[in-house]
Amino acid sequence: MISLITLEKAQKKLAENVRAGRLHMNLTQQGLAERAGVPVPTLRKFEQKGVISLESFLKIQMVLGGLEAILKATETKTPEFTSIDDVLEAHMPSGRQRGRRK
Repeated sequence: MISLITLEKAQKKLAENVRAGRLHMNLTQQGLAERAGVPVPTLRKFEQKGVISLESFLKIQMVLGGLEAILKATETKTPEFTSIDDVLEAHMPSGRQRGRRK
């Protein structure tokens, strides 16, 4: 699948979402950093530049309540078909079909 968003824009959007979540919970950067167990400079750098380790990001999401959503978003989708036969059977009409006469 082709994505039209760059990695830089995605990182910036994630940082904006974290900042919005922090402000929604009425937390300072210091308060969120302490609750998440992340250094304040790390959180500050993330909110400004979008750069952070996965571990620190997940710790922050745990505090903000977004960890479950991240896990759900990264689940592997089970394929609809397991073999080429499944594909062929799904696209074959069942029984004979005829057009109507006028």
